[in-house]
Formats: sequence, structure tokens, C-alpha cells
Amino acid sequence: MSAHDRSGWAVFGIGDFRLFGAARFLTGLAYQMQAVAIGWFVYDVTHSALALGLVGLAGFLPAVLCALITGHVADAYDRRLVSAAAFALQSLASFGLLACALSGVHAVWPIYALVILVGTARAFANPALQALLPTLVPGPLFSSAIAWNASLWQSASVMGPALGGFLYALGPAVVFGGAGASFAVASILTLLIRFRPAAVSERPPITWAALSAGIAYIRSQPVVLGAISLDLFTVLLGGATALLPIYADEVLHVGPLGLGALRSMPAFGAVAMAVLLANYPLRRHAGLRMLRAAAVFGAATVAFGLSTSLPLSMACLFVTGAADMISVYVRQTFVQGETPDAMRGRVSAVNTVFIGASNELGEFESGLLAAAIGAVPAVVVGGAATIGVALLWGRLFPALKARDRLMVQG
Repeated sequence: MSAHDRSGWAVFGIGDFRLFGAARFLTGLAYQMQAVAIGWFVYDVTHSALALGLVGLAGFLPAVLCALITGHVADAYDRRLVSAAAFALQSLASFGLLACALSGVHAVWPIYALVILVGTARAFANPALQALLPTLVPGPLFSSAIAWNASLWQSASVMGPALGGFLYALGPAVVFGGAGASFAVASILTLLIRFRPAAVSERPPITWAALSAGIAYIRSQPVVLGAISLDLFTVLLGGATALLPIYADEVLHVGPLGLGALRSMPAFGAVAMAVLLANYPLRRHAGLRMLRAAAVFGAATVAFGLSTSLPLSMACLFVTGAADMISVYVRQTFVQGETPDAMRGRVSAVNTVFIGASNELGEFESGLLAAAIGAVPAVVVGGAATIGVALLWGRLFPALKARDRLMVQG
């Protein structure tokens, strides 16, 4: 392999990865635009932190309820087709939100119902996509592909909230229509991927043992279990995303455009870190660096909670995104790189539940706690708890702390 082939950009020479990456970027852009519009709409109607938290819960529940089935589907069927169908369903849900906006609906329950539909589609798409990626690139480029995949998603997460906040000024219908079109194009791009899996002569039977194989595998791997659970509790406790509309309105007084900027900053930090990791992968002390990144995430969250300055708040959110990217990079490399292909879908489905729990369920937890003690105390307490989790996990999972290299050397 030449020096050029070993560079961080080499994966873009693979046509299937380019199609995969373009689809990931478009879906990330659509999802983040839509999230800003939904959050602002719900808060504008209800002025309730709990109502914002319920949006996160509605998005998370399908991932939990469907986890065992979605993993089985990703392992038993063509992962391209599963992903494309899921993107098409998300497109339909976005156009449903468009219909709500055009009809002047001012009740929140239709929004919750459509968020559940989006969550169901994502529950099928995520494990299929996670299991598909390792089959599209050669082994030496896998770590770089992980970082670039995350970078593309996070790049969309930088642009999406800002674009969503800007377009929301033209009306929520513009945001939802744009999101629906993006999901539709992503579905087509996924279908164009040339990779075809080997024909499945006999699909695994739908038994409890087959469905729960992903859970059993993760429990048997202390490094993987430690990495996934650390990421879960870090974002579950320290995430402040659901409360950003409150900060934008009541603490920083910056309106929907400011909300879009705030939502973009964690992703902007993640992009910067992902590009760095794609070109300079972690060579040593992977587990210890993941634990340290979790502690930095918590400290930056505390600083954000106490800030009343927009520039400082944006800087703190940038740091949380960069720190979280290290965690995502390490966790995804462990999960996708060390899992046998035949059960990648089921393991990825369990991983998706943990990711969803840390994001959507974390939004519900933040909204619930903020309703009880206020937004600022909720963010500060959550950030401090995250620091505690990072210290505790170093003791509970010594194998994770001691893990030196990302990939086990064969």
C-alpha cells in the first residue's frame, strides 16, 4: 500500500463509500434541521421543559422496543435495502410534519406521533448502516472510514441546526419539506451502492437465542461493554441538547437563530476532532483517552451550564463535541471492528439503543430534571455526575482503562 493509499483521504477513492457517506451526510442534515424545527415548535406552543423532554422520549422508545428485531433484520436481509427503506419512511414522516405545518396544527400530539415514526425508521436504519460500513472498505482503511463517517454525520450536524434555524424564520414548512427531500435522495443513493452481500442460504430462525445474541456478545466483551456503557452515561447525564431552547430564550436571549448556532457547536467540535482522528488515528492508550475525554465532556458541560455569555457557551459546547467524538471513535471501532460479520447487525442494534438512550432518553432526563430544579442546575448537576462516571468506570472496567490499541492485533 502506497503512502497515498495510507492517507486519511484514501477511503474516498472507493465509490461505495462515497455513496454511503453522501447518504449519511444528507440524513444527518435532514435530521438536525428537523430537530431544531420540532424543538422550537414544541417549546413555542407549550413553553414547557417537560414537553421538550417528551420529544426525546418519543424518539427513543422505538429503538428500545424494536432493538432485537432490527438487529435480526440487519443480519438476515440486505443491509442496503433495509437502510434505503428506512430513509424512505423518514421522508414520509417529514412530509407528514410538513402537512401539520401547512394545516396550522397547534397541538403537540401529532408531532409526537411523527417523531415516533422517525424513531422507528432510525431504529432499523442505524444497525443496518453500522453493519454495512465494514463491508465497504478494506481492513487497513477501516479506522479512517469510522472517523470520516462520523465526520460526515457531524458536518451535517454543524450545518443542519444553523440551516434549520435560518429556514425556520421562513416557516417550519420550509424546514420539514427540505428534510423530506433530503431523506428521499439519501434512500436513492443507498440503493446505488454496488456492494452485494453473499446470498443467505438459510436465514437464522427467530428465536430468543438468535435475537438476544448481540446482548450476550457485548456482555462477554468487557472492553466493548465498558466503552458502550461509558458513552451511554456520559451523554445521558451530561447532555444539555434538550434544554438549548430554554438557554436560547431565557438565559442567552438569542432566539431561533442563536438556537441553531448553539446546536451546531457540539457537532462543529466533533467534526474538527474527527478530521484530526482520520488523519492521525489513536495509536496508544485508547481506553484511557476515552475515559479522560468523558471527564472533559463533563467539565465543559458544567462550564456551559454556568455561562451567561453566548461566545463562552458556544466554546463550551464545541469542547463537549470534540470530547464526545473521541468516545464515539473508540466505541465504534471496538464494536464494528471486533464483531463477527454474521452478528454485526444484532450487536449494532444494541449499540444503537445505548446511543439512543444517551441522546433521546438523555433529553427526556434533562427535561424532567429541569422541570424539577430549573434548567441551569440540571445542566450543572449532570456535568458533575458525568465526571464522577468517568472516574468510576476506570475502576469498574479495568480492561477498558488498560486497553492500549484500538484494534486487536491478529
